[in-house]
Amino acid sequence: MLIGFFLSLLLTIVPFSGNFTNAATPTAVTPVSALSFTQGVQKTLLDNGLTVLTKEVHTAPVVSVQVWYKVGSRNEVKGENGISHQLEHLMFKGTTDRPVQFGRLFSALGSQFNAFTSYDETVYFGTVQRDKLEALLTLEADRMKNSLVGTEQLTSEKRVVISELQGYENSPGYRLDREVMRAAFPNRAYGLSVGGTKADVEKFTVEQVRNYYQTYYSPENATLVITGDFATEPALKVVKETFGKLSQRAKKDTVINNASASSALANASPSTSVAKKAPIVLKQPGSAALLQAVYPLPDIKHPDVPAIDVMDAILTGGRSSRLYQALVESGLASSVSGGAAELIEPGWYQIDATAAPGQELGKIAQVLQESLTKLQQQPVTSEELNRAKTQLQASYILGNQDITSQANQLGYNQTIAGDYRFIERYLAAIAKVTPAQVQQAAKTYLNPAQQTIGFFEPTQPDGKPGTSSAGSGRTVENFSPGKPVDPAELAKYLPPATSETDSAKQSLPEEFTLNNGLKVLLLSDRNLPVINLSGQINAGTEFDGNQKAGLANLTASNLLNGTQTKNALTLAKTLEDRGAGLSFSASREGTSVSGEGLSANLPILIQTLADVLENATFPAEQLELSRQRALTSLKVQLDDPRGLGRQVFQQAIYPANHPFHSFPTAESLKSITRDDLLGFYKTHYRPDTTTIAIVGDFEPAKVKALLNQVFGKWQATGKPPILKIQSVQLPQTLTRLNKVIPGKSEAVTYIGYSGISRKDPRYYAALVLNQILGGDTLSSRLGTEVRDRQGLTYGIYSAFAAGINPGPFLIQMQTAPGDAQKAIASTLALLKQLREQGVTEAEFNTAKRSITNSYPVDLANPSDVSSIILDNAVLGLSRSEIREFPNRIQAVTMADIQKAIEDLIKPENLVIVTTGPGDAVTKGG
Repeated sequence: MLIGFFLSLLLTIVPFSGNFTNAATPTAVTPVSALSFTQGVQKTLLDNGLTVLTKEVHTAPVVSVQVWYKVGSRNEVKGENGISHQLEHLMFKGTTDRPVQFGRLFSALGSQFNAFTSYDETVYFGTVQRDKLEALLTLEADRMKNSLVGTEQLTSEKRVVISELQGYENSPGYRLDREVMRAAFPNRAYGLSVGGTKADVEKFTVEQVRNYYQTYYSPENATLVITGDFATEPALKVVKETFGKLSQRAKKDTVINNASASSALANASPSTSVAKKAPIVLKQPGSAALLQAVYPLPDIKHPDVPAIDVMDAILTGGRSSRLYQALVESGLASSVSGGAAELIEPGWYQIDATAAPGQELGKIAQVLQESLTKLQQQPVTSEELNRAKTQLQASYILGNQDITSQANQLGYNQTIAGDYRFIERYLAAIAKVTPAQVQQAAKTYLNPAQQTIGFFEPTQPDGKPGTSSAGSGRTVENFSPGKPVDPAELAKYLPPATSETDSAKQSLPEEFTLNNGLKVLLLSDRNLPVINLSGQINAGTEFDGNQKAGLANLTASNLLNGTQTKNALTLAKTLEDRGAGLSFSASREGTSVSGEGLSANLPILIQTLADVLENATFPAEQLELSRQRALTSLKVQLDDPRGLGRQVFQQAIYPANHPFHSFPTAESLKSITRDDLLGFYKTHYRPDTTTIAIVGDFEPAKVKALLNQVFGKWQATGKPPILKIQSVQLPQTLTRLNKVIPGKSEAVTYIGYSGISRKDPRYYAALVLNQILGGDTLSSRLGTEVRDRQGLTYGIYSAFAAGINPGPFLIQMQTAPGDAQKAIASTLALLKQLREQGVTEAEFNTAKRSITNSYPVDLANPSDVSSIILDNAVLGLSRSEIREFPNRIQAVTMADIQKAIEDLIKPENLVIVTTGPGDAVTKGG
């Protein structure tokens, strides 16, 4: 739930710079109008002080409801660090009128919902079909005033929060960030971790949390945002009937006083000259070496903010940016990113870098400082300035294609900047930033004397995990799960809502094949001036083999490193100058293509795609750099319980000669030559094994002509390679595998075996079954028992990974070390219960309704539609599947579910893999 925990997410929803992969800049920058974001927004202030923002967007039959409370870690003091986050969890535990897990209520409505806590705000959001608007408003108003904050709720949710925090502790980057922020802001709440500390969470009392709730969760301290397909006046009538009757609870000066008390250094001048601090050095178990540097910034309303964000885009915005060129292209770092946190109080600018293998953090810090000094001493070029401005402006349009994002934008600006129209002034100011202003911002805020820098130096730089043990047996606990939640009981707490799933109106893509065999799907959507491109090439890691594992990924990651007419930097600038992005990544069954941009730049996007697919040259020096990045990525994966656990799980299911068994090793990555890449490219990158889907603002006839023109010369010879993948037998007995990773604090467990393919006739029944079992960590049987009732895990999910070939059925959970065995025992008992007793009619109907009600929300995002269309085509499904999917779910019968249980739920044949600290994986193994 703590989505806003890391700065990276914060930067995706605020109008500020981050490490954009899509930069931008034609020769002159046309200011982007913010009117498209704020036009039609109506602001209403209720008598009780609640701010209501409504924006009608009639592009899809869905609505988004968000409640933004102006309270976050900024309002906390030492000793109660994490109380905002703890309260966020408790807000799902039910109310006096509805003493039931709210996640189950939201799921039953088909809502795509979540919540996050951040520095200045705590936010609850859900997106549903339009007929569920009143129901969502009713539920949110109920928990604003009547949430259950009692001993039982706090005790179970404390364990969940601690599990979450311990999971973050597994990350060296998280641990480094915590130390750097504490040192940068020793007397300010921004220096505290948003999620809190285990020590503080353990000490929270019911009275303490309840007082916090009553202080901050009050109408005058909140903003309600509604966007989507609704009529404003009737919606406001419902708002007044639900939220309007709530009375104010907070004292008028509470927030102000608390905020000022926690910011003793808030008004310190960023350029105050003090002695430069010594670097913070963490020497702990880990994999890659990390650097983090932090500099104080002013608050969000400061006039320097636009120049700071342009400065950041110049430094870290894409491949053509200064720090990428200085650190990554030089081979010093595997990655570099940056971002400005401009908040209610003075914030900070942050730069993060991961060292390449064998490179010293001190050298990276030196080159970083040289780059910053150059920015302070010399004006930026007009080319860089224009690219940065276009990058920032294009990111707004591309980042606000769906109504959930638009509501996020409005809520953030209203809560943090105090005005939802802030973005209008901000984008207008971005367009006017001058080279002199960027240079002055660098001088003022990138002051070495104000820098706080930290180094993470891993004590296990080889990335090899520690000891392991394997065994076959049962866990020692005896466990009897409670009765499944009765949806009929749940139904009495649901506000009224009609059901109007109607996907029949969904437009179908036009499908055709070029003369060379390249398959194309086009779906015109003229609502926004954007393009979303998805593609897949049958060049996945299934073709690697164990000896050359990593070959497909290295090939994909080198495509943009040069063609016969453009080098890597020229390719990057071609896209980034226009705010467009193009990327490739290899997975098991194919190499995926992802592209986005403003509609005017569709020709550039397609021409660049064709150039790299037909004319990539794989320069030797770039191959070496990408190999070093792959080696770093491998070390990080082997040091992460999730990554290592998934690999061990996968390799336990699939035999060594199976294409799904292979994973890269340091040896296999080092053995791959440029000739290997050229051979793989020539063999597997073919028009007749490529599918492209484009959704957006275009005329299909013009795009057809363009595709024929640019791809016309791309020809394949011979027949494409085909793999015959053998079927996989289930293990004869329950199998346990354990892996210890030194220095970790939380365990991750995978449970499962080989499953089904997407075209399996049992697929739709399996989806409904999975929704009941573990499709949602708050509303499913697994979530209800293992997470909500027992508090053993922060998250537990199940899934059927069904592709062209059968993928695994798996359950994944994260637990505190001492809770792993009990959580596993609980899960096994639930699987046995499912096998022996089946599901109830009410559960069955609720699951089907949840899936079909949620589906229109997916179709409301053009980027998601592009992916759905592509996936359906690649999987060999009908073009009408995007329209027929809800009907296929509705057609599932109880007999289908029973057959799916008999065929697919096998508690006695499970593979169970636990990775993490030693005390989590050695008991009962």
